[in-house]
Amino acid sequence: MSYKSLLVHVDTSQAAERRLEFAFRLAQRFDARLSAILTLTQPEISSFYVMAGSADFLAEHARTNHERRELLERFFKAEAARTGVPTDWRVTTAYANEVVPAAARFADLVIAGQFDPNDPDSLVANQFLEHLILDAGRPVLIVPYTGTFATFGTHVVLAWDQSREAARAVADSLPIVRTAKQTTIVTLGAQGGEPPESRLPGADIAAVIARHAAEVAVDELPTVTAAEVGDTLLSHAADLGADLLVMGCYGHARWRELVLGGASRTVLKSMTMPVLMSH
Repeated sequence: MSYKSLLVHVDTSQAAERRLEFAFRLAQRFDARLSAILTLTQPEISSFYVMAGSADFLAEHARTNHERRELLERFFKAEAARTGVPTDWRVTTAYANEVVPAAARFADLVIAGQFDPNDPDSLVANQFLEHLILDAGRPVLIVPYTGTFATFGTHVVLAWDQSREAARAVADSLPIVRTAKQTTIVTLGAQGGEPPESRLPGADIAAVIARHAAEVAVDELPTVTAAEVGDTLLSHAADLGADLLVMGCYGHARWRELVLGGASRTVLKSMTMPVLMSH
């Protein structure tokens, strides 16, 4: 298996061009087709009709959207010409939480950006990444909003807890693992109240991965609280000098919101390297 169809989500944030550059490098690496979907947010006009100056605001928003759309499309086409990567470009004003997961189902890997709390343009929909990861049915590679990531997937850290989600993430990451110089499997001790045998050492999964990878190591970390799992994984991956973290994403729907597991929430918020998540 390899990634032959990539989908990159594009917004109008300041990190969009860096995300596109990253996506093109990945497409070149796997000799894949790269499709881009730019989602343009539209203000809810009914919310503005009683506000003074709302017409000027809406006009300015439309102008800014148009300028960013043209700039991003030119950038995308220039990168396609420079790299020779086959591409598709799509622009939509449909609701991102519906249109992007639907488009993702036709890709082998989806590339999206981390939410930047200091850039309003990175907020394309409520709980966008959560919806994408849980609804797409495809692995999602999240790129932090800061950094350029000159290397990627040379040292891969796999978070392993024997769960269905972790197994799915391992399988989804194999095209990267096969070309990595080093793969480290990280396991954590049993949580309080769990029997010790509920978390087995990573030797068994290491034997499976070793059939694909060049170098495989297992790091068995001490027990931490559930709230500390995400920070522990990020910290250990950084200490190893890793340039990709792979993990399963746990979550479910509750009323009108999606609820992610604590480790997933922490990693999405605090990530400093690309993270591949599968559900």
